[in-house]
Amino acid sequence: MTVAASAPILDESTSADAERRLRCELAAAYRLVALHGLDDSIFTHISARLPQERFLINAYGERFEEVTAGSLVTVDLDGRILDDPTGRGINPAGFTIHSAVHAARPDAVCVLHTHTPAGVAVSCQRDGLLPLNQWSLQFHGRLAYHGYEAIALDLEERERLAADLGDKPAMVLRNHGLMTVGRSVAEAWKLMHNLERSCEAQLRLQASGAPLVHPPETVSTKTAGQYAAAYDAMERGETVDREWAAFRRLVERRCPGYDA
Repeated sequence: MTVAASAPILDESTSADAERRLRCELAAAYRLVALHGLDDSIFTHISARLPQERFLINAYGERFEEVTAGSLVTVDLDGRILDDPTGRGINPAGFTIHSAVHAARPDAVCVLHTHTPAGVAVSCQRDGLLPLNQWSLQFHGRLAYHGYEAIALDLEERERLAADLGDKPAMVLRNHGLMTVGRSVAEAWKLMHNLERSCEAQLRLQASGAPLVHPPETVSTKTAGQYAAAYDAMERGETVDREWAAFRRLVERRCPGYDA
């Protein structure tokens, strides 16, 4: 299979080929999460928007390393399962979180949620993610926080989660984990890759006990703007997304059959 650029936002006229490309991109993201050790057994999810208020999500019970383009479940924003190739259904908590974002954010083509030791640890820190390095500075002023309300089974939480997220591209779910929102699968994955590394670096720095150097506010703001401009240019197709293409080649080499 040829590595393609990230899939565009789908609309009513989108062909079956476009949905196929999106499915392959989403399956690749699942495999990347598994390859990088960011999965949590059969829990957490990555979803991708389809036309007509529908989205794709993993079947409940599949490990991320098992997800394929053809095994993804189609569900609508009311929770009705429209297509379930595996017959396993979906995780209700995953539906709550992902449907909240897809309903509130028309730009949310992909929503990626993780529970990792580093992400969970930072989500439990009072000050959350600190602007300490180049990875974390891209989230300066662009990171939302949502307070923990127990396992996300209460559909009423969706309104509060969406309100807390606002227009931000990433969120720390307090005492829970991390979430990124992308205009493409590529963007959601790259944001999570960097957000996770930011959390890991913060924990290592804190564990070292050494005094921390905080960049000036002006530098932090400038760096966040540089990252945002680069993401915008790639999403508009003005620059080539070489990093996502490289990640897709990794999946092609390491995960044969992911696009089945």
